[in-house]
Amino acid sequence: MRTDRLVAVLLMLQRREQVTAAEVSRELEISERTARRDLDALVTAGVPVYSVQGRGGGWRLVGGARTDLSGLTAREARALFVAVGPASAATPAVRAALRKLVHALPEPFREQAEAAASSLHVDPHRWGVSRVEDRPPPFLDALQDAVIRSVQVWLGYVDGKGADTLRTVHPLGVVAKGPVWYLVADTGTGRRTFRIDRVSSADPTDDPVHRPDDFDLARSWSEIADEVDRRRTPLEIRAVCTPQGIGVLRMALGDRLDVGGSTADGRVEIVIRGHSEQMLAGELSGLVDWLEVTGPPGVRDHLAAIGRALVERYG
Repeated sequence: MRTDRLVAVLLMLQRREQVTAAEVSRELEISERTARRDLDALVTAGVPVYSVQGRGGGWRLVGGARTDLSGLTAREARALFVAVGPASAATPAVRAALRKLVHALPEPFREQAEAAASSLHVDPHRWGVSRVEDRPPPFLDALQDAVIRSVQVWLGYVDGKGADTLRTVHPLGVVAKGPVWYLVADTGTGRRTFRIDRVSSADPTDDPVHRPDDFDLARSWSEIADEVDRRRTPLEIRAVCTPQGIGVLRMALGDRLDVGGSTADGRVEIVIRGHSEQMLAGELSGLVDWLEVTGPPGVRDHLAAIGRALVERYG
């Protein structure tokens, strides 16, 4: 994994005055060409690494051997620490290397580095089908920087109905849900979630964020997402399914399916969430080989009507 190598290269630079692409190649068992690409990637990411040309040249950290990396800014820290932080697919070995790197930082900067590593959460499951630009929204950097520095933000925001508001928020974390970015923040009226592509302005203040001691971004986002899912799919139906059909239902329904225990006849109790009885009946009408809806009665009535219509047209 490339993130493993980038952290390994950075730790090599921290231990030594200088490294060459050949040394990185031998130690990490990669080609010299790959080693050079990794070193260039650190530079591109904003890590304070530079090359020394000519005989005896190589790559060094700004500040020399065993530098404390205090030259890292919040943005540079994000480029490194977010890349291998809790939201990434980094291996446990990479996380361990990251912790070593964090402990090597001077005390005043260590807090920001740890904040950078925990400022982002990735939720790969998108809500519906939405058209979102591939490039990050304009105020993403400013808002994540505010999370890392733990400062309040004077936020301009346009809601889904087009109303533009201004308010002071306490940024707690940034979440990527599918292709859409969200800010989780405390406000004067409680905890709120803001789509970052609807942010019209983001002006950081000098006032510190009042961050709850027990705040955990992943846990908080899970609670927020569950509540949104309940509002988006308010109807729940009960059914029983053959064990063979559970995989089909998972593919068809995703996180709208909750699987329960087994029944006396070997089938599985399930709960399915949706928007309306008619829409759910339409979704489930092709799954009758595996599924029996037990309630509410309205969904069963819609399924029966669909069956009669199919027989009438194709019987």
